[in-house]
Amino acid sequence: QVQLVESGGGSVQAGGSLRLSCAVSGPSTGSNHCEGWFRQAPGQEREWVAATSTGAGNRYYADSVKGRVTISRDNAKNTLYLQMSTLKPEDTAMYYCVADRECTVIAGKWMVGSTASWGQGTQVTVSS
Repeated sequence: QVQLVESGGGSVQAGGSLRLSCAVSGPSTGSNHCEGWFRQAPGQEREWVAATSTGAGNRYYADSVKGRVTISRDNAKNTLYLQMSTLKPEDTAMYYCVADRECTVIAGKWMVGSTASWGQGTQVTVSS
């Protein structure tokens, strides 16, 4: 089981930037798998943001954030990042780091399996 610890959230004004980090550890860290980010705002459904395959390095983005976020991974540090720019108030949410076996993206959504690992989340608040 992979352990995930997010950091980097905070409060920012609209138009600003933030970089979220996710420290990845555990017995599966070295194997090829999929890592990514989801978010959930109060009263709303969980929304997938971005994902990357750790082996091939493929990157996938939700249409709602495409062009404004970049997902990346530092393999030496076993850390996943989400660089967000041109933030909007609607980006306000709890952001969760997720690890799963594969990046199964169907109809623009990452289909996370029931055995996926989730972090505790980091809060991002964007004020207008």
